[in-house]
Amino acid sequence: MHVMAGVMLDASGRVLLAQRPPGKHLAGLWEFPGGKIDPGEVPLAALVRELREELGVDVDAATAVPLIRIPWRYGDRDLLLDAWQIDRWQGQPLSLEGQAWQWIAPDHVDPAILAPADRPILQALRLPSRYPITPADVELSAYPLWLARLSQAIERGERLLQLRLPLWPVESVRELASALLPLARRCGASLLLNGDIEGARQLGLGVGVQLQTRQCRELSERPLPLTQLVGVSCHNEAELVQASRLQADFAMLSPVAVTASHPDVPPLGWSRFGQLVERAALPVYALGGMMPVDGDRARDAGGQGVAGIRGFW
Repeated sequence: MHVMAGVMLDASGRVLLAQRPPGKHLAGLWEFPGGKIDPGEVPLAALVRELREELGVDVDAATAVPLIRIPWRYGDRDLLLDAWQIDRWQGQPLSLEGQAWQWIAPDHVDPAILAPADRPILQALRLPSRYPITPADVELSAYPLWLARLSQAIERGERLLQLRLPLWPVESVRELASALLPLARRCGASLLLNGDIEGARQLGLGVGVQLQTRQCRELSERPLPLTQLVGVSCHNEAELVQASRLQADFAMLSPVAVTASHPDVPPLGWSRFGQLVERAALPVYALGGMMPVDGDRARDAGGQGVAGIRGFW
């Protein structure tokens, strides 16, 4: 079943959520407005029709921007939730079908109130298109330098940063995250510790974890609350499926291009990256040989954006 969802953003950046009414599947949970495509109907035409019927607004389909497509399974029903971002429409939204609805800043939405298939849409809306990762060869003696560099990155607008520092004691990485955390919280940025679930638990809001592939395979449930980000490092479709099973917020998929660190590993290429993203039920960053300028190409392939190491510093 192909379902269209409209991610409507007002002038102040708030998003419109509608509550599923009593008597319906997942009653009481919130979702992005929209509905099913009728037989023979063009997807965007269906979204325009659904928003007109549900909210009384007229949307110009040409102004809608694709956000993410989520394949999902509810019981014995397969669903493709096709979300498009909309920031222009005519008319004042009204609840024509009796649903409760609210405008709310995306960062203030508790993912737990959303229908499960709508949670990846929220993360696709909230996550940035760039995901810088610290170089693996940084020595502990460079702590002051990287405290300054990471602080500058946050101040210039980076909103998702991974602290991957394998040459450092884990306590030193946690200390670095703790030193950065007040600035990160003020700026709305998230710091992800590489593989350190316990460190993320201790540091709390604003700190998440980037799970290594091995960790993802061994876990049976999400390791952090929904208020702290969980990313997963993936290389194939099975690992993306497991990331979704764990209710991870996003995945990194690699290597998309040839990398200097692993020159003998065959790259996925953009075509295969796009195929895997199409089947993934969460936002996916392209990793491996990426530069910031590759962001548009990743988005064109259905990805969230690009993650990278040296090219991002």
